[in-house]
Amino acid sequence: MNSQLLRRKLHQHPELSLEEHDTAARIIDFMHALNPDAVVKNIGGTGVAITFGNMENSEETHVMLRCELDALPITELNTFAHKSQCHGVSHKCGHDGHMAILAAVAEHYSQHKPQNGQVTLLFQPAEETGQGAEAVINDPQFQLSPDYVFALHNVPKFEMGEIIVKSGTMCCASRGATIRFEGKTAHAAQPETGISPVHAIHALIPVLTDMPQLINVTSPFTFATIVGVNIGEKAFGTAPSLGEVYVTLRSETDAEMSQLICEIETQATALAEQHQLSLSVNYEDVFDATVNHPQAVDIIKSALADESVTLTDTPFRWSEDFGRFTQRHCGALFGLGAGKATPDLHNADYDFPDELIATGSGYFVKLIDHILDLK
Repeated sequence: MNSQLLRRKLHQHPELSLEEHDTAARIIDFMHALNPDAVVKNIGGTGVAITFGNMENSEETHVMLRCELDALPITELNTFAHKSQCHGVSHKCGHDGHMAILAAVAEHYSQHKPQNGQVTLLFQPAEETGQGAEAVINDPQFQLSPDYVFALHNVPKFEMGEIIVKSGTMCCASRGATIRFEGKTAHAAQPETGISPVHAIHALIPVLTDMPQLINVTSPFTFATIVGVNIGEKAFGTAPSLGEVYVTLRSETDAEMSQLICEIETQATALAEQHQLSLSVNYEDVFDATVNHPQAVDIIKSALADESVTLTDTPFRWSEDFGRFTQRHCGALFGLGAGKATPDLHNADYDFPDELIATGSGYFVKLIDHILDLK
């Protein structure tokens, strides 16, 4: 099976975050014929690390590439032969294509073993929920300490094969917050005998909307988006006691995310005290900013100087847990243009363009060979 057939097979059989058992097994089966120098399974759950090169010399340069195993809870609208066979689950972020790119890199290094370094290909679980990178890093099996780490993400609406990169924040920080107020129910005819969260939530909504100004942040990438409000239930005889606001926080830097969190918790606490409500604030889908190292960006510019490289001042609004790796190692994530006509990420009719497999893997091989030749 070649990397394109692997991509289509993975597309047919998508799995959600933390459930990528069959996906990981398909990757391991594919790698078996390529004779890698090391295979580590079940990292951070279902993760797989494939290494080519001399594993015994710790002084040699070690480069790690990362891709993602998981799919999304989206029903696919496409009707082509390799459409998802799993109802309600599909690869709408292109992780099947990212895996195929690393599979093609593996095919290259199985035929051209690195002579002066090591190349590790990490197939990481649970990127979509922000859990996978940290789980891999905290797994005792993951003993790698690479000199450089790189990843790519396909980006529709850019020219096919275009490289988009910047120093500093490449992908924004984000997290989901559930702000819960609880009081006391009452008869709807006597609402004054209870404690309703309605007024507190009514006062909180404009605070969330005005959040960038409240923390004196001018970045257009730092803001709060209310994604849902739930107060009480359809019970016309009862005034509610419970209410929740669901909000996505987004910021250009982790420091600004800390400011957002502090301000929201301060404002919510004040409203809870004012209205005699109990309060809880819980977070999920937590992503730190993905921050590219200037040195790694310079390497990309040098190694891919003959390719179409666009240096941008604008980070991607969406989040990526690859930032967990760049917090620890010199590295960078770059965008890979997926074509002007390709549907946007997370759209139900999106499909990763197969022609990007050769393009992306070729970029990675150039990048790795450039680094190993620097030694």
